Order: sequence, then C-alpha cells, then structure tokens
Amino acid sequence: MNTLDLSQTPIAADGTFEVQLQKSGQILQVTKDQSILKVLQDAGHDVPFSCSEGICGTCLTKVVAGTPDHWDMYLTPEEQEKGDCIMVCCSRSQTARLVLDL
Repeated sequence: MNTLDLSQTPIAADGTFEVQLQKSGQILQVTKDQSILKVLQDAGHDVPFSCSEGICGTCLTKVVAGTPDHWDMYLTPEEQEKGDCIMVCCSRSQTARLVLDL
C-alpha cells in the first residue's frame, strides 16, 4: 500500500492527475487533454457549469486537499493563492491528486 500523500506530490510528467471526491471516496483520472468537469460528467456526476471557460463562476468547487492550477479568469489572485476552490471547467492540478468537496 502506497502511503505517499498524493495531494502533496507534484503532478505526473504526462500531465495526468487524480481527482478524489471527498463524499464518496471515488478517484477519477484526469488526462492532459480532459477537463475535470468532463471527467466528472463522464463518471455520471451532475456538476453545475455554464461558460466552460472559467469566466462565470458557475462550476466553482471547494478544494479539500491538493494544489489547484488556476486557469480561470473568475477568481482574484488572492482567492487563487488560497487554493481552497477551483473552476472545474478549465483549471487543473499542480499535485498528483486533488480532493474535491463533491
């Protein structure tokens, strides 16, 4: 059993990372050409979204662990620095795993 804390480990060289859903414990793989939103939808999760470009804030999701890589234009630099939320439509992860409040 790997006891390494993936929420503190840098992202894989190929750009792949995991998203763990805190409420169910489900772990989903996100490849470099997928959005977190698409992976969540493909797994059957109904996540609110609108613009899919990180502008409107509809898909704002709380981050429980891990470090988001913010690609949105909605959060202020100060909010991005906190790292406690993410726009799942466009943003990614700097760590091997992001744990989301879903």
